Amino acid sequence: MITDDLNPEIWVISDTHLIADSMHDNGQAFSRMQKTSQGKDLYYQESVLRAFCKMAQEKKPAAIVVTGDVTFNGERVSAEKFAEIFKPLKETKLLVVPGNHDIFDGWARDFRGKKQFFAGEISPMFWKSIFSKTYRLAESKDPSSLAYSVQLNPQYYLIMADSNYYGKEETTEAPHTRGGISKDELKWIEGQLKYASQHQLRPILFMHHNLYAHNPAVDKGYVLDDAVEVRRLCARFNVKLAFSGHIHAQNIMGPQGTTPTTEVVTSSFCSNDQGYGVVRLHSRHITYVRKNFDMRPYLTDEEKQNYTLMHFHNYLENLQLGSIAADLMQSDIRKYHNDMDLVREMGHLFAQMNYNYYTGHNHMKPAKLAKIHSTEAYKTLIKQHPEYRLYLKTLYDTSDHSNLQVKIRY
Repeated sequence: MITDDLNPEIWVISDTHLIADSMHDNGQAFSRMQKTSQGKDLYYQESVLRAFCKMAQEKKPAAIVVTGDVTFNGERVSAEKFAEIFKPLKETKLLVVPGNHDIFDGWARDFRGKKQFFAGEISPMFWKSIFSKTYRLAESKDPSSLAYSVQLNPQYYLIMADSNYYGKEETTEAPHTRGGISKDELKWIEGQLKYASQHQLRPILFMHHNLYAHNPAVDKGYVLDDAVEVRRLCARFNVKLAFSGHIHAQNIMGPQGTTPTTEVVTSSFCSNDQGYGVVRLHSRHITYVRKNFDMRPYLTDEEKQNYTLMHFHNYLENLQLGSIAADLMQSDIRKYHNDMDLVREMGHLFAQMNYNYYTGHNHMKPAKLAKIHSTEAYKTLIKQHPEYRLYLKTLYDTSDHSNLQVKIRY
């Protein structure tokens, strides 16, 4: 058991995608990778995570949970650096689950000058060794995967699932985007849920892939292949809460059909606005609130001299908006070369709609949304890019639902 506290607090982050500083020389090859990383920050994550660890040492949550994609592309050195960064934690426990980019990822690279070199990958054995402090906290470990369970306190039981597909040896192939729970792991999860029920413990599920389709236009490769079976278990054992990542967007979905589970998807910590979840557990309810990490108070004196680190949210927003806008504008410049203002408006609109969705700030009054839909930029966008028509409609929500906070009642 992690804590005797009946009202503990845990923090949830996801998709940190750390690439250790020692894996690159800030050269041309690495710069090119940063530019094509879809808005992820690859340069400063060591500083960011050290600052986050310092905040945890000060505020002392019972645990920090990372729901996968700890590393950029499964570099063993990056996973070792992640564990080293959080090693100073004493009262706070680090709980990690792997993501689709962590285990036997054939994209693991070291960047030197203009070249990329194959880097050492992470095997399941290395993962358990690197995060040995985490696995020593386990009440039970699944022998068929990297899943494990932890009793948080006298009332709550955390089931840390491994939802990833990976082989049995190092590879040069791209990582799988899809995920699922194997039959053996599913049996183990069922056993853990039975154990929790027999001991009057409330289970909470953590994994990388999603239980529900949080965006109907973008669900392939994100929702568990065997989500139906997992939902059945959640219904059978009254699992009220699940956490996941993978889609890099902040989103909350309440119970679906006969499944009583609310799923919180946490946005990527290395992009957007450094979102993290604060979960407070009580005897009759759980509250979740999304917060933005302000790392400035936790930077070293030397780091405070760095303009980017002191204005990090602006840097991340510009990185994200610029990446999305540039991709769209490149495809439209030839068509509308005589009206570059329209091209820029389309790029900015598309980027801003995505950014609001990724950060969970996508609720809007119907009249304001109608105004956006009436602009020339929006009309041209969906006319010239019909493949985005459904996707753009899913990005804004005019209901009272919030993606930033939720209360789960027992």
